[in-house]
Amino acid sequence: MAVAGDLPGAVLFACNRNAVRSPMAAAILRHLAGRRVFVGSAGVRAGQATDPFAIAVMEELGIDMSKHKPVSLAGVHDTSFDLIVTLAPEAHHKALEIVSGFAVDVEYWPTQDPSVAGGNREQTLDAYRAVRDGLFAKIKTRFKLGGGPTV
Repeated sequence: MAVAGDLPGAVLFACNRNAVRSPMAAAILRHLAGRRVFVGSAGVRAGQATDPFAIAVMEELGIDMSKHKPVSLAGVHDTSFDLIVTLAPEAHHKALEIVSGFAVDVEYWPTQDPSVAGGNREQTLDAYRAVRDGLFAKIKTRFKLGGGPTV
């Protein structure tokens, strides 16, 4: 079992539609770890497109997510991940089902879905920033990585 601070060889982040939370987390880990770890992301179902608010708040940190295309867990062909980090309850249940019988660690990091936030554009962006910053802090702590913004 992986322990806090270990940098696995391959990490998959999973959420519901692979349009906001999991691609943000994957982009953050890629940004912080570089080529030291293979990073992927997927959703229980693939969303139509990457959420433009997610793209915008990541661009604020100089991280480009504009080319991300949502994929489903069923569409992930490489199953050799050392760690799957789930960000939504449905994704957690699906990941546990998929890895049954395999030596893959699964961690659940409850993460709010900012796409359900109401309000004006700035309030919506603030909800996405809160998720981004929370993921940044959790990833830096979990994998003992420096760099990026102090959140």
